[in-house]
Amino acid sequence: MDAYIEFRNVVKKFDDFVALDHVSLQIPKGAFVTLLGPSGCGKTTLMRQLAGFSEPEEGDVLVDGKRMNGLPPFKRNTPLVFQEYALFPHMTVYENISYGLKLKKAPKEEKDRKVAEMLEMFNLQGLDGRFPKQLSGGQQQRVAIARALVKRPDILLLDEPLSNLDARLRLEMREEIRRIQTETGVTTVFVTHDQEEAMSITDEIVLMRTGVVQQQCPPQQMYLNPANRFVAGFLGNPPINFFRLDVCGGTVCLAEDYMLRVHGAADGPVLVGIRPEAWRLGQGLRTAAEAVEMRGKDLLVTFSLAGERARAILDITAGGAAGDAVELTLEPRLVYIFDPETGARLDAEVAG
Repeated sequence: MDAYIEFRNVVKKFDDFVALDHVSLQIPKGAFVTLLGPSGCGKTTLMRQLAGFSEPEEGDVLVDGKRMNGLPPFKRNTPLVFQEYALFPHMTVYENISYGLKLKKAPKEEKDRKVAEMLEMFNLQGLDGRFPKQLSGGQQQRVAIARALVKRPDILLLDEPLSNLDARLRLEMREEIRRIQTETGVTTVFVTHDQEEAMSITDEIVLMRTGVVQQQCPPQQMYLNPANRFVAGFLGNPPINFFRLDVCGGTVCLAEDYMLRVHGAADGPVLVGIRPEAWRLGQGLRTAAEAVEMRGKDLLVTFSLAGERARAILDITAGGAAGDAVELTLEPRLVYIFDPETGARLDAEVAG
């Protein structure tokens, strides 16, 4: 991978709190990458290093091979769009979008042409004379991104830009953001704590925890091949179920009548992760449904397994209700084996 954005061993502290703990990662030119993780994991702090609003105690931030450390934000051409939109309330849509061009003293003809391009790209035609208070939340967010893109930035930074929108608008806007990024080809770094947003629109996810990168790869690869327990547990809705069990003679006993073969794991305690969609109707585990919830085209069936609550996502045609007997089998590729102490993924192959 040819790195366009690169973080080399970046450390950032706030008093005794380590926000970024020797972070190293690369982002290729033209990519749409999401920094994902729970609150306080360091994703926004990492973005601020790139924007120039914060400087690392150690390490380097590079763009196209040039060291950015110490360079002020206005010299980086990396506009940052916040969740609060930060539009100028006393300026019209036209004036907000063209503000950066005005600071560059661009001719009126150039401003008119570029603003018209942005209005068309973001479906804001006819709104150029309105003020922010006359716009919906989705329209305000479009204006904020248009203002950032009108100067043709090297990198676009989006810090939780959809947090203030309702569910329907969030869906519309994330599709819009992906469309615009694809059309413009601008290298985009997107911060969110919402896994669904991250998995639906980005080329790669950088999943962080306590200032450390846990895994960086395309969304599907991260979901199907999590690097550790944290990654497996963070991605997925409903979440993966974990069971503390023992490997004995190459097998793990899930129940008296159901066992899994495990190749490559030594005998002893392990943590078995099973995604709800790994279950299928079929001969294998005999159990009883404790709860059945309809989820559109799916059923979410809750049952007990190895002393823990487990969930299975089944096709709605399976039917059934709480208390009904059900027989299930597993898709082994959605079953993972972890070290019960460290949470590291073990190099073990699971078979039915």
